Amino acid sequence: MTAPQNLARPEVQRLTPYASARRIIAEAGCRGEVWMNANESAEGNDVAALRLTDDVLARFNRYPEPQPEEVIRRYAAYAGVDPAGVVVTRGGDEGIDLLVRTFCTPGEDAVLDFPPTYGMYSVSAETAGVRVVRLTTKEANGWLPDPAALRAALAADPGIKVVFACSPNNPTGGLLPPSVVEDLIDATRDRAILVIDEAYIDFIPEASVKDRLKGAPQLVIIRTLSKAFALAGLRCGFLIGAPEVIGMIKKVIAPYPVPVPVAAVAEAVLSPEGISAMQRRAEAIKARRQELTEAIKRVPGVTAVYEGCGNFILARFTDARGTYLALRNEGIILREQASQPGLADALRITVGTDDENKRLLSALTKLGGLSR
Repeated sequence: MTAPQNLARPEVQRLTPYASARRIIAEAGCRGEVWMNANESAEGNDVAALRLTDDVLARFNRYPEPQPEEVIRRYAAYAGVDPAGVVVTRGGDEGIDLLVRTFCTPGEDAVLDFPPTYGMYSVSAETAGVRVVRLTTKEANGWLPDPAALRAALAADPGIKVVFACSPNNPTGGLLPPSVVEDLIDATRDRAILVIDEAYIDFIPEASVKDRLKGAPQLVIIRTLSKAFALAGLRCGFLIGAPEVIGMIKKVIAPYPVPVPVAAVAEAVLSPEGISAMQRRAEAIKARRQELTEAIKRVPGVTAVYEGCGNFILARFTDARGTYLALRNEGIILREQASQPGLADALRITVGTDDENKRLLSALTKLGGLSR
């Protein structure tokens, strides 16, 4: 007899699922008090701005719009892009999945990424039976993609259909310089979809590649409300690209992907008041990020700190695993990076509130003093 689980596709049986921040802690049987491992906002959004009206509540018995038009209009206005080139998704992760399913044939095609980077690019591909080509970047080169290596990979493997790059990159925090963006666009033109994941771009909006959309029809941008907008629990993201490309994605997306309350909250935070609140929040996080970076540099046992441009920092430790476990025992949860190439000694730290940052620094200083 065949066990039901053995009926799963072979690639699913072999798959190692994405190790989300919550899953790691749940499987370890721990209960964190200070969560600094998922790059969420440590502070919530303005409750008044998220109030659900009677009109919204009265629509719960009906399916939502296939795509929430007012959310798209408001986000396109905020981002400075064509509304016809925007689709709303259930967080950035669904956008990644949609890109793989839309443009890659299982068992034949491949995606390419540049580790160390966000793990969902490869997990989404592997789940769909799509190969993953990895061009590892080097710290000595600022963890930047090598356009020459990309061109060589595209020439050698005609199955590569989607190229993922992240700016600011998770977990290193660095930006893609305009010259590298241009090289990536040139390398993928008429050859592959180029995806720039801008999940953290609201912390440095001037670095967005959105102005290159008109001249690069293969370019797609991932955005989210999870980070600077402080709505990770809402699961609302966006894909931005040429209307023709977005039209292909709309063929694949579920018929009612955005629930009524999600659309209502997204509308509220994309109002002028909501956007202003987000921008103030982002500036405050950046100030705390700089303070935390400078303080961690002085902690015994820390060998390097990379501030980056998101709501997190990356730090190397003489004993990263021991530090992680000791902090976890204190209820402080960071993100290990041992699975990322070249980062076995690193931990990623989400910027917390002032009190959370002080608690972290106190615990790190205590650990450093004990280890000397």
